[in-house]
Amino acid sequence: MATVKTKVKTGPAQASMQKMSARVLFYSLLLTLQYGVQPLISKRCIRQGKKHFQIYLFITVLLVGEHGVSNWSKPYAGSPSLRFDRREVIVTTSVLTCELAKVIFALIFMAKEGTLKKLSSQWTLVGSLTASGLPATIYALQNSLLQISYRNLDSLTFSMLNQTKIIFTALFTYIILRQRQSMQQIVAVFLLILAAVFLSIGEGSSKRSSSGDPDHILFYGIVPVLVASVLSGLASALCQWASQVKKHSSYLMTIEMSIVGSLCLLASISKSPDGEAIRQHGFFYGWTPLTLIPVIFNSLGGILVGLVTSHAGGVRKGFVIVSALLVTAMLQFIFEGKPPSLYCLIALPLVVSSISIYQKYPYQVKKKEV
Repeated sequence: MATVKTKVKTGPAQASMQKMSARVLFYSLLLTLQYGVQPLISKRCIRQGKKHFQIYLFITVLLVGEHGVSNWSKPYAGSPSLRFDRREVIVTTSVLTCELAKVIFALIFMAKEGTLKKLSSQWTLVGSLTASGLPATIYALQNSLLQISYRNLDSLTFSMLNQTKIIFTALFTYIILRQRQSMQQIVAVFLLILAAVFLSIGEGSSKRSSSGDPDHILFYGIVPVLVASVLSGLASALCQWASQVKKHSSYLMTIEMSIVGSLCLLASISKSPDGEAIRQHGFFYGWTPLTLIPVIFNSLGGILVGLVTSHAGGVRKGFVIVSALLVTAMLQFIFEGKPPSLYCLIALPLVVSSISIYQKYPYQVKKKEV
């Protein structure tokens, strides 16, 4: 019996999937570069004290990229232990300006793709609050918990516990979207967390717990960061649900979440040290033309976060964030002559392996026997 060979034709659906995969890869690479470069750009363009930047660099690469209010400067925002240096930019002003820039860029991109005209007829307040208001509120609460925890834990413990948000993201993605992970992908996630822990150890910090009381450390350090990790996973899964299930535009979500996040930040200004500094010195105290560079760069990164979450999901975003740590280490070596630590070199193959495994072994739906 002759064997008939059939050519597999590439249909429109398969071509569309390949195009989307290439787009997701492009967005992920851009976001990785933005995360990795952001600390170095901010160091050179914003005049900060040495103590401020050490804390900023350590936490920025750890927390950056949430789809809510920008976290690139939050961990030390309003901290009573950190005083303003001469002509230093007030953190809240840079965050608010960044959120405004995100709104402007998102509107430009929506106009370019032709979806801005449909906004008036399709947008509803209920839909907006469901898709963006809830995640933005969750992120605001999460950031407050992170600040409390960071003040009461040493940086290494804080960093390691914070990596659990990748696990909770995968968990809530399964609960809300029924998006399963293969066994190999689960192993890849744990390899990624292990790499993040090594990178956290390599980053190092002299900060120690402000209290030796075990109960104080537990309830004001460990519990808040774990709750924040749960909230981060939940908010990330909700953003993915809104974009993939409800078909809520990524750009529109960015606009809505920026507005909600800014309102939350403005509400806290009245009683925060940053608010007092703004009233005393003015909103643009310490600003120079160079200050706009990291602000604009970070706002574009926020839009990329939305695109990656929308098309690839919150778990893959976690891979991008950890990969960016390696980019930062590499750029520090190139531009500052600071060699990567041994922990960073150990983490490199773990990150590469985890990404390769996660991409190569996706979850396969088992076909039922007929």
